[in-house]
Amino acid sequence: MPIKRENYYQPFEREVDLTKTDLHIHTFESDGSLSVAEVIREAAKEGVKVLALTDHETTRGVQEAFTLSQEYDLEVIPGVELVTAFKGREVHLLGYFRQDTFESDPLQKRLKELRQQRTELAYEMVKRLQGDGFTLKWTEVERIANPEGAISKSHIMRALHQHENGNVDWPVIAKLFQPQGVAYLPFLEHPFEEAVDLIYACGGIPVLAHPGLLRDDGLVLELLAYRPIGLEVYYGYWEQREALISKYERIAREKALLATGGSDFHSLFGPVKLGGVEVDHECVPRLKDLLDKLI
Repeated sequence: MPIKRENYYQPFEREVDLTKTDLHIHTFESDGSLSVAEVIREAAKEGVKVLALTDHETTRGVQEAFTLSQEYDLEVIPGVELVTAFKGREVHLLGYFRQDTFESDPLQKRLKELRQQRTELAYEMVKRLQGDGFTLKWTEVERIANPEGAISKSHIMRALHQHENGNVDWPVIAKLFQPQGVAYLPFLEHPFEEAVDLIYACGGIPVLAHPGLLRDDGLVLELLAYRPIGLEVYYGYWEQREALISKYERIAREKALLATGGSDFHSLFGPVKLGGVEVDHECVPRLKDLLDKLI
């Protein structure tokens, strides 16, 4: 049954529930540095009660998370993060599922194809670095990545930092992969519209990830207009966090299916700790309700 935006979005108030929720977490199954077990333990340590694993182009860690969550009294929502393309720009899209839908064959088949494509693009990034004088080898990147997951620029950045013995600062490395950088190669093989349709077809709810990183609210509104989707409102922006969250709360009230949020956790040394972003816990029952409506 198609979901109509006006039927399901309801205004919400901040701090409705103090239960910690984190719906944007990465593990070693993609470009995170911790295993699924380590992430679950860290979540319990930080007092998180509801979490979603949203690894890039894979749901491999979700079943293990379900098993471990019983030991730590946590609730796990199956998720994934897809790198998509819209008008020549990379756009990240989160997908959330029920426990009985995230392993559907069409979804898993497409995720496998996307992991292969992203790894091929990463290989081209390394070749560009080598052409610019860097001596980093592809095998060095492979050593720090999960062989079952997609290799991405995050893996290359970490491998390059290790290769240079820490003598090249992170901001310098990051610029190599930004527009105008020698290794900048956006992943444009997965159209945004196709990704939204895929998530819906497989029983999930699509959510536009970290809209503030797009730095283009006109683009954000275009993306939200394609089909009713959610908006990741609560996010650990490095700068102007409160202002950006307030702005996207307003946009979500008018344009989005629901508001979600999370830390975008990748490692213990990242700028935002797991559970470090205050998320309106009411988004969880709303998300579950929307997922149930798709049956």
